[in-house]
Amino acid sequence: MVRPHVSEPRDNIASLRLTVNERREMEATARVLGFKSLSDYIRHLHNVAVKQDKKPEPVNGESLGPFSVAHETRLGKIYSGNSLEYLHHRAKPNTVNLIVTSPPFGLVRKKSYGNEDAAAYCEWFRPFAEGFNRVLRDDGSLVIDIGGAWKPGMPTRSLYHFKLLIMLCEEFGFHLAQEHYWWNPAKLPSPAEWVNIRRVRVKDAVNCVWWLSKTPYPKANNKRVLAPYSDSMRGLLKNGYKAKLRPSGHDISEKFSKDNGGSVPPNLLAIANTESNGQYQDYCRKNGIDIHPARFPSLLPEYFIRMLTDPGDLVVDPFAGSCVTGMVAESLRRKWACIELSSEYIRGAMARFQRGLEAARSRPTNYSICTPCSQPVDEALVPLVANGGSTRLGGA
Repeated sequence: MVRPHVSEPRDNIASLRLTVNERREMEATARVLGFKSLSDYIRHLHNVAVKQDKKPEPVNGESLGPFSVAHETRLGKIYSGNSLEYLHHRAKPNTVNLIVTSPPFGLVRKKSYGNEDAAAYCEWFRPFAEGFNRVLRDDGSLVIDIGGAWKPGMPTRSLYHFKLLIMLCEEFGFHLAQEHYWWNPAKLPSPAEWVNIRRVRVKDAVNCVWWLSKTPYPKANNKRVLAPYSDSMRGLLKNGYKAKLRPSGHDISEKFSKDNGGSVPPNLLAIANTESNGQYQDYCRKNGIDIHPARFPSLLPEYFIRMLTDPGDLVVDPFAGSCVTGMVAESLRRKWACIELSSEYIRGAMARFQRGLEAARSRPTNYSICTPCSQPVDEALVPLVANGGSTRLGGA
């Protein structure tokens, strides 16, 4: 990555000690997120951490800071302020059909992710969970996209997102309607230290997406989100299928050959997050606005909005970021509310609603998952990594 031009004298510029692999991984991430340099990326992370430290959190009748409408369309509004204000005071109880959001992933600025921090994250999330319970309709759904985390310096995973799920179900009475997994085919191999250097873990490319509900029976219809039939299924539909008993014991009847317009998709959502250049990024760069670093692709909220809501229903994103959810809800004729604490991200979100410009949407693309163990290997020449990778070996 090219070193950026700086106007400060050399003696006013500090260096930052990173390993070669840490620098490469951070530079790759910075490029994917649209930052021109590693320095810009680090400044952005610092600004986000400072803003997070200043977040007000009282909810019981106390002030949660300024709260106002930053932008309004025919169907929805972007609110500037703390979403706890909306969830506990502004929104009417039992009025929201769907909450779909991607909250901050763990205590990112702490970077420890141990049991203590998992408990702290759940404690931070509690007032939001109370608000979700307050505003959701009994037939409504709560969808949370939440990424996992690695413990620092170790090739083991935090349990914070699982503990959050358990808390939501056991303490707040939510039902786990179904877990989904968002597979991002474009995600870079990470963490590089354990995947590329020591070779003791595989590429981390999946986010957990928890679909929760207040009752066991939220309104839904999977016919809204059908996938194309496979070639073999299209052949069966064309040539017919003879009813018979499968070796598994399943009795496949003639109804199996009925064309239902497509196949029911699995709970593995293959959606590449590849938009590093587009209307939103161009708008932010042109206007000197920080690009939100953790935007989910539009097909992710679209899938749940289509399956779980009707036109005219209310969709809410309490951690709106660049307001992808609002843009998708508007295009699908749903009412919506996006709440964001960062005025900088709200400025960038204006790109999603520019008149005369088509809303940026993920392009439907089919992906295939290659079968592992398909490459020939001489195990005598590829021994298991000594000590599980606890120490680096030369030529790794």
